[in-house]
Amino acid sequence: MTEKREYRMEELARLAGITVRTLRFYRERKLIPPPRREGRIAWYDDHHLARLRTIAALLDRGHTLNGIAELADAFDHGRDVGDLLGLGEPTEETPVRLTPEELAARFEGEVTPENLAAAMELGYLGTDGDELVHISHRLLEVSSALVREGIPLGEVLQAGARVREHADALAELFADLILRHAPERELHRLRPLARSVVEAELSLALDRRMRKGPE
Repeated sequence: MTEKREYRMEELARLAGITVRTLRFYRERKLIPPPRREGRIAWYDDHHLARLRTIAALLDRGHTLNGIAELADAFDHGRDVGDLLGLGEPTEETPVRLTPEELAARFEGEVTPENLAAAMELGYLGTDGDELVHISHRLLEVSSALVREGIPLGEVLQAGARVREHADALAELFADLILRHAPERELHRLRPLARSVVEAELSLALDRRMRKGPE
């Protein structure tokens, strides 16, 4: 297990490549969490260092300090990874760990406090220390691809919420069908059949929609 490191203010500022005055300013703006106090000495740790490096990266990408403060607040009050994953990791989806600056790089200009909160509410994102965890590599890739095509992230998330409702209904339909004729342990073995039905029906539905042309 890695030993937790702690730093005095001057050492933390040096490691982060900023001045002590800037560090104090960030602390006053609540861009970083309060330090641990030991008498009159303030001790900072690697979480503070990671946050300072994130702030620097976001500033380089054109975010303002006000915007970063709002993002930090959404980050600090978001769902943690335990809430996101529930009793365990998804059985077929692969969660992805991201730093806040890596998320900002994937969705240039679209990572707003509102979109971050919406993604956390939807269950796409959770927090784990100084990292974000996206619940599905496939959903992350599709979302960023849609944004690159010019679709606002807010609308992608709204569509995701609607898809979630339909997906829950389809899962219930499939589970009810199987459980009427087989024990619950068969659900996992037969789930690829449900996925194939949904993928085929969606493909056919898209064919029908494209044949209709513009409405």
